[in-house]
Amino acid sequence: MLIHRLSINSGVCNNWDKADNNEYIVAFKGIVFMDRFSAMQVFVRVVEHGSFAKASERLGISTSACSRHVADLETHLGSRLLNRTTRRLSLTETGQAFFERSVQLLSDLDDAEQFVAQSARAPRGTLKITCSHNFGTRHLAPAIAEFLLLHPDMKVDVSLSERIVDLVEEGVDLAVRIGQIGSQNLVAKKLGETELIACASPDYLKRHGTPKTPSELANHNCFLYTTTPAQAQWRFIDSKGREETLRINGNLSCNSGDMLMSAAVQGAGIVYEPNFILGPAIRAGRLVQILTDYTAPKADIWAVYPTRRHLSAKVRSFVDFLVLRFAGTTDWTEPVITPATPVAASAGTRRA
Repeated sequence: MLIHRLSINSGVCNNWDKADNNEYIVAFKGIVFMDRFSAMQVFVRVVEHGSFAKASERLGISTSACSRHVADLETHLGSRLLNRTTRRLSLTETGQAFFERSVQLLSDLDDAEQFVAQSARAPRGTLKITCSHNFGTRHLAPAIAEFLLLHPDMKVDVSLSERIVDLVEEGVDLAVRIGQIGSQNLVAKKLGETELIACASPDYLKRHGTPKTPSELANHNCFLYTTTPAQAQWRFIDSKGREETLRINGNLSCNSGDMLMSAAVQGAGIVYEPNFILGPAIRAGRLVQILTDYTAPKADIWAVYPTRRHLSAKVRSFVDFLVLRFAGTTDWTEPVITPATPVAASAGTRRA
């Protein structure tokens, strides 16, 4: 890229500056030319680690070279990316947008490199996974069983939890998450999407009446799922595409969708959760879906893993397996059962 830039701009190069990582930054007619991929990588690492010192240690360059890369990148872009104080760094609005796009670009580049480098390597070792109890039991368990049949040298260690696990801090390779991806420093591949629905038991509706519009939920006991603050708001879309957001109230909150469903089955209130949690109770007649003239925004299902330049074959193989296994799934109320046959492909990646 540097050679290309110089070849289309005639003139005299007036300054060569050799950075500590043996890459050259060239000042040419007052404009800084550089290896922009390297500069992006330095910038991303600074943001991820929260300091130039930690980023430079990770990259194996000096702090001054690290700082110079970011400063030159800002000059090249003509915009400040980071606010710097003696105590901390913070992204500007432009810096946040550039960070997100840089992470995606670097991730795509890594995918291309790793696809070639690891295409002949078989997954081995122990894969550590975290997932919610309900989705893990109902959908992830059958998928893991099939994956292990295909890869007998692999071991899988699963932790089922409703909390958002810090993958890097706790040494977890992969998480399957519904809706919220978590940290912005994660790579995510979409596995599918599930519908959110509101339900109550026949007994509850008999005693309290069936709400016909979302606004009528203000007169009902609505259970709160407490994994994220956003769960305190329920969203509905009418037949004309108009969205209504309500802040709900109720006497029960919990970080377990299964527990809230069980309480609703007992007639204690109304739940608003993914259909893979509520579907079995609806089919059994223990819950009734309400507000059927409205829809709710769908919740995406993600496989997420930490940012790594060299993604292990075990993680890549399992993520690709999940993407293909769940491709086209629209009904998550029943476990997806497929034959255990070899798979191989890579789906598109996004960054959180």
